[in-house]
Order: sequence, then structure tokens, then C-alpha cells
Amino acid sequence: MNVLYVNHTSRISGGERSLLDLLGALPDDVSPAVACPSGALADAVGALGVPWRRLPAIDASLRLHPLHTPRGLAALGAGAVVIRRLADRLGADLLHANSIRAGLVTAIAVRCGAPPAIAHVRDCLPPGAVSSATLRVLSGASSAVLANSEYTRGAVERRVRTQRAHMRVVHSPVDVSRFDPGRYERAAARAQLGIGPDAFVLAVVGQLTPWKGQDDAVRIVARLRRAHPAVRLLLVGAATFADRATRHDNESYVRRLHELIDELDVRREVLLLGERADVPAVLRAVDVLLVPSWEEPFGRVVVEGMAMGVPVVATSVGGPAEILRPGRDGLLLEPRQPAPWAAAIGALLDDPQRRSEMGSSARRRASDCFSLGAHVDAVLAAYRAVLARPSR
Repeated sequence: MNVLYVNHTSRISGGERSLLDLLGALPDDVSPAVACPSGALADAVGALGVPWRRLPAIDASLRLHPLHTPRGLAALGAGAVVIRRLADRLGADLLHANSIRAGLVTAIAVRCGAPPAIAHVRDCLPPGAVSSATLRVLSGASSAVLANSEYTRGAVERRVRTQRAHMRVVHSPVDVSRFDPGRYERAAARAQLGIGPDAFVLAVVGQLTPWKGQDDAVRIVARLRRAHPAVRLLLVGAATFADRATRHDNESYVRRLHELIDELDVRREVLLLGERADVPAVLRAVDVLLVPSWEEPFGRVVVEGMAMGVPVVATSVGGPAEILRPGRDGLLLEPRQPAPWAAAIGALLDDPQRRSEMGSSARRRASDCFSLGAHVDAVLAAYRAVLARPSR
């Protein structure tokens, strides 16, 4: 089976990490190739020994704009031409679009005679005519749509009239051999970050953008330090997305975040670590992982924290409710409410036995339900189902 994977960007975030995990675990009877722009993802694909082909960057905005919309459509069309030619040259049996924008490219390519395509939806688009039309095009031209959670599937189905069998939920995986607390010594992980052994360490891991809620995490720490002066907050990530297709002005958000840290006088308590390649080691230093997002389509970092044996306090809106069991692996709380978050986290910090029990339960849950092997099996089942259908 020859599969051409399509990604609209070469930046590496959650969806790209899942793609890399998948590529590294495919069985021998699947021959993969990846089409994406040059950059970090292309380099990582090459390091896996997987063939890479260059795709023009696709930063089409999903909002109507007199200048950006025509440019975006032109970029989608140019990308589709590249994919159509690559599919012929590589003898691809199937296209796997790893994002919504990549799904638009493959949708056009399929209409021009490319092999059948599977679209992987990892985001919940904001309301609007353009986003609704995008989902209709993507769903209509794809032989199957993979959603990273039931929450994401529901968000698509509410916007697009499609048969439920057309969509499959395939949760993102975690590599429990990499995210293994036994591989990292806690004291050494803290020393590497300049954190003492007696600190209470919280963390938010993810791109710096308003909907991820790092500002609420800062407000939570400002409340917690009154009773827990040794509390520390690690903000791991950067304003990764700053082009015209991005929903929020992330660079301005980072500036406001620094202003908030100074306003609340928590510069000593908050450590901005930027993007890190050693996330498992960072998580080994953490007592409680925070995911205070307004909404999480899935929440890959939730599973990564659980795999590292860290109790997770996460937003109740979105995929985390499908991942962790409240009270056993962590807590689910309504987002954008710093006061109740601070109270719940403070209670955890005061109860090391409960944190330990939650962490052990979380590790088992991640290993049993979100393994890389289960993810690969689910994706391959979707491939076989599509290829078994009569040609259209």
C-alpha cells in the first residue's frame, strides 16, 4: 500500500507530532511518502528515512478577505496540482491529509483524478460561512474523515450533513516508551531547569495563544502563592503561528502575557521556557500539569502528561473529557475561571498521596487506551475500508 501524506505546513505542533509517530510505526507493507513545505517537519521526516517531496506552503485563511482569500485559493490550487502529479509519480494508492488545509488541497486533487483521500480533522473551526463551506468541501471529496475526538466529530457533524459512518474517531497517540517517568530522574530534571526540590511545580505545555489560557494559569499562580510561596509555573511553548491565516494575534498576546506577569508581580514564580525538544524531561519535574484552554479538540498534551505519571487539571470543554477520568487521573474544570482552578490545584498540592495515586492511575490509563499501536491499527483499518470500496 503506497500512501502519500500531505501536510500544509512544516512547523511541528500536535498534529505533526502524531504524524511522525505514525510514520515511525507503520508496518512494512505500507510505503509512505510525505509532501509538505521545507522546514522542521521535512527534516524530521527525512530523519525517519521516509521520502519527502516539497509542497508549496498553504497558509490560506478561513476568513473572507479581499486580498488574502484569492491568494489562498491560488495556493490551494497550486498545491493540488503538485499533489496530483506526485500521486502519479509515486504510484500512490491513497492520500492522507493531515490537517484541514491539507484536506482542501487533496479535495481539489481528488476532483482532478488523484487517488482517494482521507482527511484528518484535528481542529474545531470557528463559526462562519467560509469554515462551514470548507468542511463541506473536505467531507464531500474525502472517502473518509478521521476526527481526533468525539468532540471534534460532533463539531463537524453539526456543520456538515454527513453519514456518521463517513467519520471515524481516531484518538491521537502517545509513545509511552518515550513518555516514561522511569527514564528520567526527577531531581535531575528539576536541577536542569534551575528549580529546587521543594518547589510545587505547575506547567502549561502548548503554543502561546489566547485560547490555550496561559494568562489564566498566571492568574492561578498569583492566587496560589499566598498559601504556597514555593509554587512555580512553567510555560512551555512559543507563539508558533503568526501568519495571516492565524485566528488570533499571538505575538500581541505574548506581549500582554509579559505585562500580566509584571502586573501580578509573579516574575519570580513564572518561567517561560520557549519551545522545548525535551518535553518528557520537563514533565518529569512537574507536580501538576495544567490545560486551561477555552476548548481542546483533543488535548495530546493531556495524554503525554498522564503517560509521565503527572495528574492533569484540564478544561472540561472538548477532548480531555474523553481522555481522563475526573477524580482518578486528574480533574476537569470549566475554563476561564481562575479562582476555582486555584482552589482545586491548591487542594492537590496539599495532598501528595492523592497526587501520587492520580499519577499512577493516569500512567495506566495512557498506556492502556492511547498507545501508539492502537492508533496505527485504527488508521490502517480506515485505509483498508477505503481501498476496499469500488472505484468511483
